[in-house]
Amino acid sequence: MIDLKKYGITGVDEIVYNPSYEELFAEETKKELTGYEVGQVTELDAVNVMTGIYTGRSPKDKYIVMDSNSKDTVWWTTDGYKNDNHPMSEDVWAKVKDIAVSELCNKRLFVVDAFCGANKDTRMAVRFIMEVAWQAHFVENMFIKPTAEELKDFEPDFVVYNASKAKVENFKELGLNSETCVAFNITSREQVIINTWYGGEMKKGMFSMMNYFLPLKGIASMHCSANTDKNGENTAIFFGLSGTGKTTLSTDPKRLLIGDDEHGWDDNGVFNFEGGCYAKCINLSAEGEPEIYNAIKFGALVENVVMDPDTREFDFDDDSLAVNSRVGYPVEYIPNAELSGMSPSVPKTVIFLTADAYGVLPPISKLDRNQAMYYFVSGFTSKVAGTEIGVTEPVPTFSTCFGEPFLPLDPSVYAAMLADKVEKAGAKVYLVNTGWNGTGKRMKLGYTRAMVTAALTGDIEKSEFVTDPTFGVEVPTSIQGVPSELLIPANTWEDKAAYEASCKKLARSFAENFKKYTHMSPEVAAAGPKV
Repeated sequence: MIDLKKYGITGVDEIVYNPSYEELFAEETKKELTGYEVGQVTELDAVNVMTGIYTGRSPKDKYIVMDSNSKDTVWWTTDGYKNDNHPMSEDVWAKVKDIAVSELCNKRLFVVDAFCGANKDTRMAVRFIMEVAWQAHFVENMFIKPTAEELKDFEPDFVVYNASKAKVENFKELGLNSETCVAFNITSREQVIINTWYGGEMKKGMFSMMNYFLPLKGIASMHCSANTDKNGENTAIFFGLSGTGKTTLSTDPKRLLIGDDEHGWDDNGVFNFEGGCYAKCINLSAEGEPEIYNAIKFGALVENVVMDPDTREFDFDDDSLAVNSRVGYPVEYIPNAELSGMSPSVPKTVIFLTADAYGVLPPISKLDRNQAMYYFVSGFTSKVAGTEIGVTEPVPTFSTCFGEPFLPLDPSVYAAMLADKVEKAGAKVYLVNTGWNGTGKRMKLGYTRAMVTAALTGDIEKSEFVTDPTFGVEVPTSIQGVPSELLIPANTWEDKAAYEASCKKLARSFAENFKKYTHMSPEVAAAGPKV
């Protein structure tokens, strides 16, 4: 039996250790369960759970302990340019950890030992300790399961205490934001989760820690999807924020999916951090996204989807519980998954996805090294008029390195590392706009797929290229299967003055956002749009 006393957790008379899906199903559907512990059996044989008011991460409640190891390495939030890396003193850490540990004492607990990272040389062994069955289920789905042999000598590199039932009642006294706390100690390698039931805090927490430790070892850590061809010779990675088509474009029946969200890039290739997928469920349909829909079966864990209590049918279009409704499932539920979680080759193609609502970015363009660093650090997409209350014109959205909430280090570290990996691999970098143009219509998915395919096969290089006058990127003039007039944004605008005005407006947004990257070189800063 695992000894939890070394973590200060006492009075535990039973530990449910690395339970099977059958055991988890029995545990999370027990009749005596109440509140957010309850798991509902659905018509698709998956289990549906609720996470209360927290249906996503709580950025204002995320903290990293500031000590001698983290003080000069972490990209701390500032009044001028805020991020999610709020400092916490060692004294406050001791108090919040005590709250979490006390909650777990004298309970029947679930312990899951798992790996984060498919590469055995650099993976992180993580021990998750919790009192809720479905949280153990979440971990079993999302992380890499050790073999029976690996479990015999399992020694964690990192320990997560999930005390979702506890509260930081004296948060004001401790200088915290609320009764909720998600805190990391880089030195002791621990995370505490207090007063939030959202499963993603465990997943994104470990992603943040990989983003801290791997770059310090010379390994790029990235918020991206990855796939490869059937021979494993032509690997590609896809960066993109929500709504840009990252999942859709990287899930290709002609290619093998390495992973859909978080990866590392070392000298040998790309490797997945996870053993599962965590897909959005809003507006999900069997027709639109069959791979995800068909993965909702026994073993899958669904979060915050409205369900008919009598028929047990899901209503994926109902966002009254959460816009961010999710399903977690093992990666082997995807038919064309690369189950090793690793590519046998380094990436040949890197794709940045954006959805430009201004209608001025080319649908596909090629970037040089400095441009790649600039657009990577910028992490641009935009919200569209009419999608949210109060949004009457395009709103630029920038998320550093396409994953700002999960970056403990300075952005320049990630940008330089990606650029070095690209250069060493001889990879090509493309910016793909899945958004709008001067016609006011969004680019057809079929055209975008044709452009991405041309980039993956190298056929795009057969085209002539012209330089975009505002954004400085190289734009192909012809791609098979795509009307040539769509490739040059200016050609899609009748009102050329309006086109120029939109270009300048977006260029100014980029320039203003880039001011916070004080550690970037003048060459990278100059690679942005011409204001």
